[in-house]
Amino acid sequence: MSYSVSLSSPIHFHTNSRFFSTFPPKLPNKLKTTVTTTTVAAIPPLSTATSVTDLSVLDSTTVALIGGGSVAALAAVLSFTDPERRRRLQAEEVGGGDKEVVRNYFNNSGFQRWKKIYGETDDVNKVQLDIRLGHSKTVENVMKMLTDDGSLNGVTVCDAGCGTGCLSIPLAKEGAVVSASDISAAMVAEAEKQAKEQLTAGNGDIAPVMPKFEVKDLESLDGKYDTVVCLDVLIHYPQNKADGMIAHLASLAENRLILSFAPKTFYYDLLKRIGELFPGPSKATRAYLHAEADVERALNKVGWKIRKRGLITTQFYFARLVEAVPA
Repeated sequence: MSYSVSLSSPIHFHTNSRFFSTFPPKLPNKLKTTVTTTTVAAIPPLSTATSVTDLSVLDSTTVALIGGGSVAALAAVLSFTDPERRRRLQAEEVGGGDKEVVRNYFNNSGFQRWKKIYGETDDVNKVQLDIRLGHSKTVENVMKMLTDDGSLNGVTVCDAGCGTGCLSIPLAKEGAVVSASDISAAMVAEAEKQAKEQLTAGNGDIAPVMPKFEVKDLESLDGKYDTVVCLDVLIHYPQNKADGMIAHLASLAENRLILSFAPKTFYYDLLKRIGELFPGPSKATRAYLHAEADVERALNKVGWKIRKRGLITTQFYFARLVEAVPA
């Protein structure tokens, strides 16, 4: 596996299970990940993570057709679908727009689903297990980025969109002073519970500082931190709002901003639309893909540049990961 500082200068990641202790130490050999700058044709990552479970019920013949010559035919069929109407109805049910839908979902059915995916339970299907693996690799690679620059002891880190603490807890174990937040009160409560269970025993010679957990959306974040990390959250923002959010997150960071997002390409966008053909109770949030060039432009606009970039992939999880620093 490689992670590129530039397209011509690869560096290598190293697997170390201590960086993601909330995940099982062993996973099936058939679930493999790669980190590469080469675009691979596969089902998109968390951008459609609320819908890929529905796709798992398709038989192998159907999946093979999707991957072959039927893509063009499916593209034609998509022109007759109206996924936005279903999304509007969902927003009306909770009395608001995207943010209210996201908050409602991750405080209810979404919390139960993602708690299983991010946890250690065996009560997950093949797709969920694959997503768990992909997300754990993202966390591992972020930790590798951070520790490559030296000790994290005393370093202030903002974990924006902390979920159940998959990144916050490993950061605290390395001595970082972590401010963690999420729009979902249920997620924050679970993250705090996990942190208390895992950090009370200590971590060798480093006395971990309990992360400060808060229920906040990204727009409400304030303060100054050495590093700001926001993983798999931009899927809830259309590009015009994502630009402003990237600028806001950059304003909180003094030295480094790390983002992961679902990459927007023609193929990924097409498969995302295919997923819309199979509505189900788990598909409760609108998902937005983002072109890497658009994210880079948003960073450049506020005086930041990308220093490292890569692509974490499994069968059902694709996430572009970038590390930006002041230009």
